[in-house]
Amino acid sequence: MSGAPVVDADYLKEIERARRDLRALIYSKQCAPIMLRVAWHDAGTYDAKTKTGGPNGSIRNEEEYKRDENKGLEKAIEFCEEVKAKHPKITYADLYQLAGVVAVEVTGGPIIDFVPGRKDSSVSPNKGLLPDATKGVQHLKDIFYRMGLSDKDIVALSGGHTLGKAHNERSGFDGPWTKDPMKFDNTYFKELLKDTSNGLLKLPTDKALMEDPTFLGYVKLYADDEETFFKDYAASHKKLSELGFTPSVPPSKFAGVNTTLLALGAVAVIVAAAVVLLCYFYHPR
Repeated sequence: MSGAPVVDADYLKEIERARRDLRALIYSKQCAPIMLRVAWHDAGTYDAKTKTGGPNGSIRNEEEYKRDENKGLEKAIEFCEEVKAKHPKITYADLYQLAGVVAVEVTGGPIIDFVPGRKDSSVSPNKGLLPDATKGVQHLKDIFYRMGLSDKDIVALSGGHTLGKAHNERSGFDGPWTKDPMKFDNTYFKELLKDTSNGLLKLPTDKALMEDPTFLGYVKLYADDEETFFKDYAASHKKLSELGFTPSVPPSKFAGVNTTLLALGAVAVIVAAAVVLLCYFYHPR
């Protein structure tokens, strides 16, 4: 494990430059789903009891990204290397989590608070710590409770399946969860509540959300109220991206810098989201 980066005003500015480059890359490559996936898979190995795993950049290790559970993520890591080459000061751990945040924002999802300062690790966690799509309710609880997350987090984060599609060569499943897999919204939950699938994907872990009364309550809430889903998703995504991470510098120290950068960033997100979505509608598929 390398030391934590010095999160000063210069580092924060570098983060914002990387954020802009990620927006451009995700727009040009149409790669939001896989960028979200790499962020999740780097973070989702955390164990709250042993304080191991989590968002520490270890997904870049060949030993880890070539595992069956991470099939396909080598491409996302290559994309991130393009940004890393321009901003070598930023840790991989910060870069992968920033990529996930940007992927959600530019596809129309909520703006997620991002706090930098994660350490990089060259040590990969054990296999089998990520959710297995073939399993059910208890498995989901075992995986997410191990990370220190809640039932609400499980359902809110599952809503990320609104982006992208499964690929048979990676997971053994194929197809999108929604009719518009490049738009982040609450359609995933609406589709879950339908009796028929209309050719859309429902994994065993998706169906599990309908089998537990607590899970089902959140599914119905999010299907009916996108604003609440966005609020809860942003909070759960932030928790996932900060598992085992304690900021080395109090956020208030650079509040002035953050406020200015976030204000500029919010405008850019709105513009980028509009461009990405319009591009998707008119992009040959």
